Amino acid sequence: MTLHEDEVPVDGAVVRSLLAAQRPEWAGLPVSPAGAGTDNTMFRLGDDLLVRLPRTADKARSLRKEQTWLPRLAPRLPRPVPEPVHAGTPTSAFPLPWSVYRWIGGSEAQPDTVRDWAAFGTDLAAFVRELHRIDLMGATRTGDLSWYRGGRLRDCDPWISTCFEDCRSTVGAELDVETLAQLWRAALALPEPSGPHVWLHGDLKPTNLLVREGKLHAVIDFGGLSVGLPDAEHSTVWDLPPPARQAYWNAVDLDDLTWIRARAWAVAVAASGISYYWHTYPAFVAECRARLQAVLADAATR
Repeated sequence: MTLHEDEVPVDGAVVRSLLAAQRPEWAGLPVSPAGAGTDNTMFRLGDDLLVRLPRTADKARSLRKEQTWLPRLAPRLPRPVPEPVHAGTPTSAFPLPWSVYRWIGGSEAQPDTVRDWAAFGTDLAAFVRELHRIDLMGATRTGDLSWYRGGRLRDCDPWISTCFEDCRSTVGAELDVETLAQLWRAALALPEPSGPHVWLHGDLKPTNLLVREGKLHAVIDFGGLSVGLPDAEHSTVWDLPPPARQAYWNAVDLDDLTWIRARAWAVAVAASGISYYWHTYPAFVAECRARLQAVLADAATR
């Protein structure tokens, strides 16, 4: 499935050629597809390893961030995170950097995998609090560590407004896009946050939260790792059931203004996802639509 115009195709044969050239001791291990997201394609390598290959040259920047910063962040976090074990270099078969990690077992956070959603929300909040408390270790909001989700809402308004127009023409009959746009504009009218910059995961949606024995076990995919304002970090709680969302809110102790800005980020990211992936990634569009439905339902009760 091709999602981007400049995407680099990859399959198991390409993975084997990369391993043969750079890690021949792994070249004989079984290789099998392990899923694909908007940024990377994954292959399981044997029982203990995972290969991630970026879809485009732009997405390759995220792997370099993980190689540099995950080993420094991991010892300070309360849950396992990906452990890079090889930084792959471009070849004629695959002209982009790629990466190998230790395999982390677990299932995505879903109704049939999570035992207690309130406890899950509390555990996720504990992970976020610890991540945000970690010293920046000299990192600043520059280069690869500067991502729009750690910035200010107003900077995104021109293109998010265009995404609302796209949503009106695609899902407008099924979603109250005007109310969503009003929630966005209400957040724009608030004072900008003034707190310090922190480490941000950037994309704590259920597919990046692994569950074991009904509980949060690990947090994966730090491709959105950045330094910035924390408001957008909380936006993915609208992907979780209300008990998890409420427990998260209580545990992080968010003030009302932060909650409103976080909700606006939830709306913005989902609206932009519908706009960009409408013709190419229906499953992701469905996730975005579900998030927006949750935002509307939640807003109606507050």
